[in-house]
Amino acid sequence: MPVNTQAFSEADGQFTSFRHAAFPDHKIRVKSDVTLCDNTVKQHVGYLDVGTDKHFFFWFFESRDKPDSDPFLLWLNGGPGCSSLTGLFMELGPCRMSENGNGTVHNDHSWNNKANIVFLDQPVDVGFSYGEGNEAVSNTKEAAKDVYAFLQIFLQTFTKYQPADFHVTGESYAGHYIPQIGATIAAGNAKAEQVAHQRGLAQQSLRPEDLVTIHLDSLAIGNGLTDALVQYKYYPDMACDTKYGPVLTNEQCDQMRGKYETCASLVQSCYKWKTPFACVPATMYCNNAMIGPFQQTGRNVYDVRTDCAPGSKLCYPILEDIEAWLNLPAVQSELGVDRAYQGCNFDVNRNFVMQGDWPLPFQQLLVPLLESGVRILIYAGDADYICNWIGNKAWIRALEWSGQDEFENAEDVDWKVGRTGKVGGKVRAHENLTFLQIYEAGHMVPYDQPEAGAEMIETWIQKKNFA
Repeated sequence: MPVNTQAFSEADGQFTSFRHAAFPDHKIRVKSDVTLCDNTVKQHVGYLDVGTDKHFFFWFFESRDKPDSDPFLLWLNGGPGCSSLTGLFMELGPCRMSENGNGTVHNDHSWNNKANIVFLDQPVDVGFSYGEGNEAVSNTKEAAKDVYAFLQIFLQTFTKYQPADFHVTGESYAGHYIPQIGATIAAGNAKAEQVAHQRGLAQQSLRPEDLVTIHLDSLAIGNGLTDALVQYKYYPDMACDTKYGPVLTNEQCDQMRGKYETCASLVQSCYKWKTPFACVPATMYCNNAMIGPFQQTGRNVYDVRTDCAPGSKLCYPILEDIEAWLNLPAVQSELGVDRAYQGCNFDVNRNFVMQGDWPLPFQQLLVPLLESGVRILIYAGDADYICNWIGNKAWIRALEWSGQDEFENAEDVDWKVGRTGKVGGKVRAHENLTFLQIYEAGHMVPYDQPEAGAEMIETWIQKKNFA
């Protein structure tokens, strides 16, 4: 285990704990003898502990290719309140849940084919993460601080990943998380580089209290909720879109369009004041007006082509299979966990809503990142309703940055997936901003289109062109 001598460790039962002087209230507990899911690669599982009250579970897999030099990815699922292990076992991890739900099968299209990847359950009380006392996190900004502390301790513990390009990836409500995490990393990097400059020392000469520079190369958001003001406007267009057959009638869609002015006024107040008093009413009204009519049909909000599976909490039976498998005593014993796994915690979701976090404007955080050279990929499966591609493309086009006009005038061109030999979508790009519409995929692109999802991420992290 390559450990930085600047980080200090201690035995903690079946875990080894590592701390960082800059974060006296934080430590990570690591267990590295795990062989579940993919026994061909090195794994680390454990917790980020914040004081005695907050405990964030993580699961790390080395790259199947060149772990010493391949990029490093963080993956986050959304909700808010849903476990990133959904991404691991349903979408892009080294294994997937088997059809009968009693084990896992190898995933040939895992994103760790060409990258080291960590799945993090956050905020607390999500997945295997847990809180004690009154330390629940109910807003994106606070959640990002804990993620940044985790990355600092992890990278100063496992030093070989420090030089790697770092990518923050995720989907859905991660359209909130990822811009905030990117901004937090950028601020931390500026602080680290200022200290190093003042001391006239390279990063290799770190003191225990120093921050490591995280080589933030890109953000990649899949079917995200990022700019509610723009995105709410396009729900009627998606509900009556003809590609997969309209779900609602033209009359119903027109009624939804008639409610957008009120929705927009409420969201604009939220954007201005950023308080629960301003933002909670926007969430309640807009969700009822723009999402409610679709939900009443019984169709799957994550895939307009299908109905929700009967009896499934979130339309997909595989989610119950994942919960059942992760709650097996033998699995929990190997992971070193001692609590029930819950795929989505609706109390966490409700807390974020009641804190007014849902309609906040996170697209604004992307502009300074773009201007500093961070690459940003927004991708969207075009069968998703809840965070549909039409709204995602619209907010990207509306984003005010130095390349806005050029991006607006750029062409949409076909993206051919080499793995399948088919056109897998359309891409529009200018400089370091890219939008990718992916055909025949819903909210969870790697689940519906695993070949396209894998090729997309490998093309992106290897800095190749999509077209």
